Amino acid sequence: MAKFTVVDHPLIQHKLTIIRNKNTSTKVFREVTEEIAMLMAYEITRDLPLEDVEIETPLIKTTQKQIAGKKLAIVPILRAGLGMVDGINRLIPAARIGHIGLYREHETLRIVEYFAKLPQDIDERRVFVVDPMLATGGSSVAALTLLTEKYGVDPHQITFVCLVAAPEGVKVVQEAFPMVDIYTAALDEKLDENSYILPGLGDAGDRIFGTK
Repeated sequence: MAKFTVVDHPLIQHKLTIIRNKNTSTKVFREVTEEIAMLMAYEITRDLPLEDVEIETPLIKTTQKQIAGKKLAIVPILRAGLGMVDGINRLIPAARIGHIGLYREHETLRIVEYFAKLPQDIDERRVFVVDPMLATGGSSVAALTLLTEKYGVDPHQITFVCLVAAPEGVKVVQEAFPMVDIYTAALDEKLDENSYILPGLGDAGDRIFGTK
């Protein structure tokens, strides 16, 4: 089984409380979401491989470390995932960015794919799939299935990153993709009858873009 990690750093938990608050403005919600994503990027990249490189400081030649191995990609699940991209991209600016568009029909809860645009060499990259909410797990599994089956990404090279997760969604993703690491800022209590996470933070897309 791959790793399931709750990133419980005090700064992250403090900022998560801010975006949970229903009175937080769209502007602040958007900014703090980006900040949390940037802080989480520190943890999700912790196991990136390093290699030796010879450089010259102002004083001497020396052998130091730099990131080695696979190239990186950030793939948000539209549209809410866009709110996390810039924060992660700040720490790994060389990463390519792809997009996967999915939505859940409210009546049937069926996941519908409407858009996919990815780097041509996505199958050669370490991929960070980002979405603020891991609720039922349906859209997450759909995105992971698209990446692995249609675009040939090795599931061992995928990390799923979210802000808030429900136990039900975590179970669904782990059963479908037991080799994909999951990072979240919080594991919440449960889903309600409408498949919203409790206590959650509401509809992340609406709150990021001010559409509700």
